[in-house]
Amino acid sequence: MGLDRDRSRHHDTGGPWRAWYKTARWQKLRWRVLVRDLFTCQMTGCGRIEHDSSQLVADHIKAHRGDVDLFWDETNLQCLCKRCHDKGKQQAEQSTLQTRGVWY
Repeated sequence: MGLDRDRSRHHDTGGPWRAWYKTARWQKLRWRVLVRDLFTCQMTGCGRIEHDSSQLVADHIKAHRGDVDLFWDETNLQCLCKRCHDKGKQQAEQSTLQTRGVWY
């Protein structure tokens, strides 16, 4: 299996932490972060205020990599607009995948 396909497979099936995003507890925590950050992207240089909360992400500042404490730590979360999260943040995390290894 090719590296990209293998990486994709691990990304899709991931560890048990993937299910945490589907819980009511996560939804409440996500909402608290969005409200705390005034629905404003915290990425340096962006500052976009987004009225449509579906276009905002409660982003883990330090990647949790399945660490339950980091995942649920509100101080480790920030509000990002989807553009900054999907382009900047995810690209930065993906660029280090080779050196840090696949995590799930």
